[in-house]
Amino acid sequence: MLAPIFGTLVFAILYFIATLFYPGGSQVDKNSTGFSWLNNYWCNLLNEQAVNEQINAAKPIAMTAMFILCLTFILFWFLFPKYVTVNKKLSILIRVCGSFAMIVGFLLFTNINHDLITNLASGFGVIATIGVLIGLNKIGWKKLFVFGLLNFLLVALNNYIYYSKALIIYLPVVQKITFGLFLFWICSIDLNLYYSQRKAVTNKSIAGG
Repeated sequence: MLAPIFGTLVFAILYFIATLFYPGGSQVDKNSTGFSWLNNYWCNLLNEQAVNEQINAAKPIAMTAMFILCLTFILFWFLFPKYVTVNKKLSILIRVCGSFAMIVGFLLFTNINHDLITNLASGFGVIATIGVLIGLNKIGWKKLFVFGLLNFLLVALNNYIYYSKALIIYLPVVQKITFGLFLFWICSIDLNLYYSQRKAVTNKSIAGG
């Protein structure tokens, strides 16, 4: 049950390690050295070449991190409907759309248009996330429901900055904050599911005893 949390932690560690191997270059300074937490995007770590046109030694590590994260999220999308009472159609929607989002997202490693892949993965992810929000609202986890809505607003802000180019200089930071909060939200849900299941098992044992 806690596997999504462990997977997220492994991803975070590998993400940090990958930044140490990034040669350099960002949207602000093509000739800068190393990874800038203020000016580089996560996708910079996945490219064959760094922005400064050197071979990107961070790519294999970033790819491994992304693969683990995709598997982690697929596992979460399948676990959530199992432990939260939602109807069959919504359960299928969460699992299918959530899994598609991760599979499509993994195509970022290919030469397929970056924006196309991002938009497709985001579209499927939004549908799966809405399903999770419906489930959270149904079982009365209001704080996590509101937290999820906050994540939606941040995603909308990311898209606004990206497509309007307004304040684009701040997008790498906004992107990292959004990504970090979304991962924290998923982990919080998973942890709450774990403790609620333990409590249910304990109460059942007491009742049976």
